[in-house]
Amino acid sequence: PDGYTLLTISNTFARVPVLVPDAGYDPLRDFTAVSLTADVPLVLVVTPTLPVKTVRDLIALAKRRPGELTSASSGAGSTGHVAVERFSHQAGIRMIHVQYKGAAPAVVDLVGGHVMLRFDQVTTSLPFITNGKLRALGVSTRTRSAVLPDVPTIEESGLAGFHDSTFNGIVAPAGTPRPVIDRVREAVVKAVAVTELRNRFQSQGIDLVASNSSEEFAAFLRKQVEEFAILARQTGMAVK
Repeated sequence: PDGYTLLTISNTFARVPVLVPDAGYDPLRDFTAVSLTADVPLVLVVTPTLPVKTVRDLIALAKRRPGELTSASSGAGSTGHVAVERFSHQAGIRMIHVQYKGAAPAVVDLVGGHVMLRFDQVTTSLPFITNGKLRALGVSTRTRSAVLPDVPTIEESGLAGFHDSTFNGIVAPAGTPRPVIDRVREAVVKAVAVTELRNRFQSQGIDLVASNSSEEFAAFLRKQVEEFAILARQTGMAVK
């Protein structure tokens, strides 16, 4: 805990201990929050052979065919899995969760029409949306993606309050001195303010962000853990 050992994290850092009792770490107790670094919207994409063009169409189809639509993810607790569980719970529908060993094989099978839909990071799906191999129905954030300006948010499409995205951030081992934490966070603030860097990431659908304080990021992480624990109980999510 001296500032030379840091960990870059994403959503699964906060979610794994909820799903796996013997995960071996506590995301809040064993680490000191430093700062957010990025926020990445998810996009709900479907194979073009599925007869839907909007989020409302998809929900209507899923209600007509309960438990028949297949949704691909990178595994239990992954961003795509959690997003579709949140979506299904809020929309009152049921779909079949198909787990893959990573995003790449999931997207390959989606493009190939072997599964019907997926919540994917914009960065991964954008090329397939552009060339027409996938159809984008909605983005998961409260504002539209800069690289998909014509794709409405899922909230715009009728699911009030829906929000889900992939965050990235930095944590340090518990006990790292506060002056060191502050110094690293200040470096993040300077880095994400570099125009060239911001533009390069934004062109891929990634928004660079920095927390106003380490306490703000700590509160953010706590909320992530608490909200996911509630969702996991509501939907019965578990690692197979």
